[in-house]
Amino acid sequence: MKHVTIVVPQGKSNLSSIAGSYEILNGAKAHWRRMGHRPVLEISIAGFVTEQKLDAGFFSIHPADILTIKKTDLLIIPSVSYDDSLISDNAELINWIKEQYKNGAEIATMCSGAFLLAATGLLEGKTCSTHWNVADKFRKLFPDINLQTDKLIAVDKGIYTNGGAYSFLNLVLLLVEKYFDRPTAIYCSKIFQIDMDRTSQSPFFIFQAQKNHGDEMICEAQNYIEENLSEKISFEELASKLATSRRTFDRRFIKATGNTPVEYLQRVKVEVAKSTLEKGRKNVNEVMDEVGYSDDKAFREVFRKVTGMSPVEYKEKYNKEAIS
Repeated sequence: MKHVTIVVPQGKSNLSSIAGSYEILNGAKAHWRRMGHRPVLEISIAGFVTEQKLDAGFFSIHPADILTIKKTDLLIIPSVSYDDSLISDNAELINWIKEQYKNGAEIATMCSGAFLLAATGLLEGKTCSTHWNVADKFRKLFPDINLQTDKLIAVDKGIYTNGGAYSFLNLVLLLVEKYFDRPTAIYCSKIFQIDMDRTSQSPFFIFQAQKNHGDEMICEAQNYIEENLSEKISFEELASKLATSRRTFDRRFIKATGNTPVEYLQRVKVEVAKSTLEKGRKNVNEVMDEVGYSDDKAFREVFRKVTGMSPVEYKEKYNKEAIS
């Protein structure tokens, strides 16, 4: 019999990732028994708090005392709201998680729950994912972790991490497949109507230009890029306009934004293209011209690299007029 512990941290947790995990795992457990199998899973919700009020007090959770759980095979860390006190408030839980992993437990984190796991030191040198919207903060706090926000789920040495919001459902299906079997995971995907085997959160990424870095020269460069998308931009010339060398310009740009100038330009172009495809009547070629691409193949390759989809697929998925 395997034991799963869904932990309840101190602070603001995401109720859906706690309740959803519990419900799906219990659904898998009940289906497994109906198929005539012996029980294989015991599920607990536990923490160092006796009551956790969530969502302005509309809901509350009464977790079991986590110290009564001497050993668990899998622990699940739900999505949390990160603030400066999150790690210090959960020092006991972080140590408990670390000890459980040393004793052979696997760990699954959902969305920003990765901050708590990262605080254990267990992710250093490993690959992980989290919500793209908190990626910059995560990288600053934990620079030695290989964060890959394009991945919906990352698996590395018994540690499972996933992207944001309700993509935790796909992680739970993966855990169902591991702890039960593939047919049970398929059954749960149908009962809970979860699109199975999604691998990327790239189509949901909204590029947010990082401009609070304090480097005025790079802010000026960013503004120039955004205001001249339809033009062919020479970064050699832009560096010269800003009275710096190309090498220094590139170094400062990467430090300030986390992207090379070329990557930043591509990201901004694709974000504008996405918005136009979502809202407008323009076809792909018109959008391509609008964001300064003359090479159809190059535009489609960059668009797919950033979003995981072709421009046509993206328009069909997100433009209401395209599917009406």
